[in-house]
Amino acid sequence: MRIFAAGIATETNTFSPIPTALEDFRVQRGKEIARGNVTFPNLDLADPWGQQARTRGYEFIFSLMAYADPAGPTVDAAYEALRDELLGDLRAAGPVDVVLLMLHGAMVAQGYEDCEEDLLGRVRAIVGADVVIGVELDLHCHLSEAKIAPADIVITYKEYPHTDIGDRARQLFDMAVAAHLGHIRPTMALFDCRMAGLYPTTRQPMRGFVDALTGAEGRDGVLSLSFGHGFQFADVPNMGAKLLAVTDGNRAAAQEVARTYGLKVHALRHDIGCESFTLSLEEAMNRALASTKRPVVVADQSDNPGGGAPGDATYVLRWLLEHQVEEVGMAFFYDPEVVRIARRAGRGARLPVRLGGKLGVASGDPVDLNVTVTGVIEGYRQPFPQQSGAVDWIDQGTVVALHSAGIHLIATDGRRQCLSPSVFSDFGIEPRHMRLLIPKSAQHFHAAFGPIAGEVIYMSAPGAVAPDPRRIRYRRFLTDRLYPWKAEPFLQ
Repeated sequence: MRIFAAGIATETNTFSPIPTALEDFRVQRGKEIARGNVTFPNLDLADPWGQQARTRGYEFIFSLMAYADPAGPTVDAAYEALRDELLGDLRAAGPVDVVLLMLHGAMVAQGYEDCEEDLLGRVRAIVGADVVIGVELDLHCHLSEAKIAPADIVITYKEYPHTDIGDRARQLFDMAVAAHLGHIRPTMALFDCRMAGLYPTTRQPMRGFVDALTGAEGRDGVLSLSFGHGFQFADVPNMGAKLLAVTDGNRAAAQEVARTYGLKVHALRHDIGCESFTLSLEEAMNRALASTKRPVVVADQSDNPGGGAPGDATYVLRWLLEHQVEEVGMAFFYDPEVVRIARRAGRGARLPVRLGGKLGVASGDPVDLNVTVTGVIEGYRQPFPQQSGAVDWIDQGTVVALHSAGIHLIATDGRRQCLSPSVFSDFGIEPRHMRLLIPKSAQHFHAAFGPIAGEVIYMSAPGAVAPDPRRIRYRRFLTDRLYPWKAEPFLQ
């Protein structure tokens, strides 16, 4: 059996002023693996898929994996260059039996409202009708009939934070191989849940719903169930929550099970979205300071680079300084200029800096501070734990630790969200001893911060990516029939 694998992934915030260029993609190519370089920049294809293929004696042909952090629409030439390289590799591979693709599902480029739909259509045109195409998507994807139509199998992550990337990859591999061998005949169906929002899977009742999806797989012909949350920071017509079912040779059953679980999640709509439990800056900080538990983790959701925000908003920092709150750790501030100055000054240096507030009106004003540089790490990588026990290591660039007025500030020249309390401990700052830990992240922080937190608070401070979708001004995505704009049930 010959298996071709590749991926192009980025999550596009169509409201972001920061374009995604070709140089923003971290790319790993099969030819580099052949030379012995097997380190992937973020999503590791060769590990779950390559190992499975080699274990079974299949030929594994790896093209490329390109990943860019969330930002604005991808420059058309960048998308076309990566797409055409992938398609060229596919043509050069000759006849294949299975194509496996690691995509995002919310990638928008200039002139391409749905990059995955465009790519999948072109892949199908090359390989023909008989080759099995399997696709793994981020759960923050825009699902549509047109997107899934060229594929045989589409599944999404189930967990938010995304701790099951490798698990879903292995599941997809097994299903695609089984389909090629004729052991299963996948059929897919979508159900529009008519909701939009952010849905952490670490809280009840969302936790129970995800467990129910997993429990239904492997019974009554159900091969896979995916709840695609949608990516609310994209103004595209297909945004919104969808339930995707894959069954064995029975489209009517796929439609029924998608509807059944789509209605179940819709019934939970008042309790699962971030707008239902996220607090304002003032409410969140007052609750955190009143808590007797340590550390209190307060997620700065509105300045989450993982949603396309600049990562340099200063509203929370200014509040802390005005209220003279100490024993606080904050990460990451995206400020390449401050990082450059602190790196050159070196550990132990005392200097004035103007931190944050540089990338737009949503970032607030810069804050002038007198800081001590307590650490500098170049080529830093932060861990993102997975359910399997593996760790994805995320390249962060140069990171500096600054201290001012009882607050530990971690700044970086890599615009990425904070995923782990190790960003503090790696600088000798014990996170468990802090009164407050404030990661700039919407939910991915929870995988590593949750186990050490005395309490977790979700905060909607001012910023570029409001967790409540009702604060977002859509032009193309129609909201009148969806929750939370329409609060009453409307599904029959």
